[in-house]
Amino acid sequence: MQQPNKTAEWEQLLKLAAQPRDLRQLFSQQPSRGTDYSLQAGDIFLDYSKNLIDDEVLQALFGLARAQNLEARRDAMFAGEHINATEDRSVLHVALRDQSNQSKNVDGSDVHQQVRTVLDQMTDFSTAIRDKSWTGYTGKPIKNVVNIGIGGSDLGPVMASEALKFYSQRDIHIDFISNIDATQFAEVTRNLDPAETLFIIASKTFTTDETMTNARSARQWTLDSLQDDAAIAKHFVAVSTNAEEVSKFGIDTANMFEFWDWVGGRYSMTSAIGLAVMISIGPDNFHELLKGFYAMDEHFRTASLEQNQPVLLALLGIWYTNFNGAQTEAILPYDQYLHRLPAYLQQASMESNGKRVDLQGNPVSYSTAPVLWGEPGTNGQHAFYQLIHQGTQLIPCDFIGFVNSLNPVGEHHPKLTANLFAQTEALAFGKTADEVRAEGVGEVLVNHKVFTGNKPSNTILAEKLTPNVLGQLIALYEHKIFAQGVIWNINSFDQWGVELGKVLAKTIYSELSDSTKQPAHDSSTNNLIARYQKQHR
Repeated sequence: MQQPNKTAEWEQLLKLAAQPRDLRQLFSQQPSRGTDYSLQAGDIFLDYSKNLIDDEVLQALFGLARAQNLEARRDAMFAGEHINATEDRSVLHVALRDQSNQSKNVDGSDVHQQVRTVLDQMTDFSTAIRDKSWTGYTGKPIKNVVNIGIGGSDLGPVMASEALKFYSQRDIHIDFISNIDATQFAEVTRNLDPAETLFIIASKTFTTDETMTNARSARQWTLDSLQDDAAIAKHFVAVSTNAEEVSKFGIDTANMFEFWDWVGGRYSMTSAIGLAVMISIGPDNFHELLKGFYAMDEHFRTASLEQNQPVLLALLGIWYTNFNGAQTEAILPYDQYLHRLPAYLQQASMESNGKRVDLQGNPVSYSTAPVLWGEPGTNGQHAFYQLIHQGTQLIPCDFIGFVNSLNPVGEHHPKLTANLFAQTEALAFGKTADEVRAEGVGEVLVNHKVFTGNKPSNTILAEKLTPNVLGQLIALYEHKIFAQGVIWNINSFDQWGVELGKVLAKTIYSELSDSTKQPAHDSSTNNLIARYQKQHR
């Protein structure tokens, strides 16, 4: 593998980027552009026509992908090869949702059988919670399920639970605790009855500091009410691989749901990490979610690069990040159920591809992951769209919408969809000074009301938000991120950048708790520690 900026294709793209492209002109020259530059895969329709590209740019981008061996790396991932080189691991989140029923031996184990075993365990347990046959220590049914995790053990289940709330069993309340800030724990548990509450402790090692701090508080909160250590086994389950620590905590290891080191945290939602989701929406809907993931997995695995939705999104992102100076991307879902999607994709992209060295450990001299952010429409239109339309930064946008609403009330959904389509049109084509003058605007205000346009966007459209469609949508972005990592020649599956702050925090915690210790940090950190010690009560 090589750094991409050493390739002839990269040089060609630099030359192409120096040639200005105007969307008004591109659409005028190619009247069928809206259909020529669109692609259906499963239930997902992608319109990428409103991008600053032409056939020459696309061919150069596909050439770059091939120069970086994207197809071979894709095949290696699906085959279970150890493509996570820095941790010497397979990357097999795709096996979690594989519907082929074919065995796959990786490192001497049939991973498909392992996955099926855990899915069956999850199905039995979630059914027992939902049909009330599992009861708490006092015999009361479980009405509240609280998932305690952080990072990939939180963001995925939170996003999916919110996205699929329409399909949830409403007599079971699902909530999440991730922040070590006690405020979240206090507010989530404030009105809950411990006798009716189940905690899912999601930590692969069962040693993650934030998660276990919250877990210990949950344990004490439960015991303060139920007054018997035996109650823990009826009100706590674990998603972990550390049976010894799970047992020490008081959780029956029969209620420990396993996952594996070939599943990265931010790709783990379809593993046992999704237990809270399955309890919420039921096993049948959860399996529909898996089928959706698998459909997009198969599309990514088998489609040519030119007809491959994740690859197209990846290459468009690289075109803007590496050749057009974009530093951010906006994810703009026009569905309130997807309000946590931008946060989920932030981790998926920025933790995966926020890297400064390549696979060989050499510093890179090109941009990798852009900053990803977003908000649901139409809220964002009254917040930050001003900057996207008339600001000085280039911000590529993904607009995500659905033809039919799950909650058809009056004229809400047609108006929502009209805003979605209108925003992509306005960004692409803008409004010229002459068009402003034709509206009778005085000359002093003309420049203020000009929209330069030429702002790129993708439109992602599906008929309706279902569990299956959500699976397709998330897998679309997962594979986009992987494809970008391959082209940038970086490891998308480690995250060493989260470690340093954790190590330093342990030292500082011991110093905050013991005023006799003399901190040996920089003057700023020392002063902050001293100020905390003086004022803390």
